[in-house]
Order: sequence, then structure tokens, then C-alpha cells
Amino acid sequence: MIKDKQMPWVLAGYQLFAQAGPQGLKVEVIARKVQKSKSSFYHHFADLEVFTEFLLHYHLHQAALIAERENQCKNIAPDLVEVLVDAKQDLLFNRQLRVHRQVEAFRLCFEKSTQYVNEAFLQVWALELGIAPKVPLAQNMLDLLMENFYLQITAENLTHEWLSDYFIKIKATVKDLIQSAS
Repeated sequence: MIKDKQMPWVLAGYQLFAQAGPQGLKVEVIARKVQKSKSSFYHHFADLEVFTEFLLHYHLHQAALIAERENQCKNIAPDLVEVLVDAKQDLLFNRQLRVHRQVEAFRLCFEKSTQYVNEAFLQVWALELGIAPKVPLAQNMLDLLMENFYLQITAENLTHEWLSDYFIKIKATVKDLIQSAS
């Protein structure tokens, strides 16, 4: 459980991790962002390893909230696109987890957070494609889409326009595959 006095630290660290991955987590930089001393950091977290556990816990909480919002989506655009733009920092954090998944804690957090949002995303995804969510094609295409998505996203391109165009292209590709397979 994150205490109120820890939250500014966690939010600052979360942002740094989303931007630069684990190498962006420097106590001095985080302390400067929250305008506190380095000793205050160590009072709250003991070390960067403990602090990173707080970040991962916070990320899983955020992923659950995003999944709740995704469950309310009726379509990809504009509903899901809006959720994703709002969750920009969380997506970039998840991207860093994916990039650094050789670290077991990062891999496990990535898998769990992705599971949360994929279950919710799959419903709207299958609806847009006109196929049942339990169809293996829907899940397989979503898995490929997510890999491709994390390879392409940046802080600059996670916009309504880019996401809308991205999903239009993906949707057209999947529909072409479905038609050619029939």
C-alpha cells in the first residue's frame, strides 16, 4: 500500500521509468523532481530495489483501472483511442517493462498488466472485427498487434490521430486476412 507521503515519489519515478526505463531511476533526479532531499527518499523506500517494487505495484493498479475503462468501450475509435491517450504514461511504462523483460520482476509485471488490459481490449477488438472474442483468430491477432504496438509507440506519437490511423490500418489488414481465408 502506497502512503500519501510516498505518492509524489512514486509518481515522479513512474514518469521517469516510463521515459527512460530502469536506467532513468536515479535517487538524485527523483528527489529533485519532488523537491525533497535524497535522505527523504531513503526514509520512505530504503533503496531503489524497494522503490521499484512500489512502481510495479502502482503500475498493476493503473492497469486494472485502464481495463475497467476499456470494458466500457463500445468501439475502437473514438472510445478506446480516448482511453489509450489518457493512459499514455502507463503505456510507455508498460513498454519499458516489455523492453526490459529479461528482469523477472519486469516480465511478470508486464505479463500481468497486459493480461488485465488484453481481456478488456479483446471484447471491443473482436466486436470491431465482427468475430466472437473466443475465436482464436481474435486472440492471436491481438497478441501480434500488441507486440507491434509496443515496438512503435513513443511519447510523441501516442495521439488520437496516430492511434486512430494505426487501428484503421490494423483493422483493414485483419479484415483482408479473414476475407482471403474464406
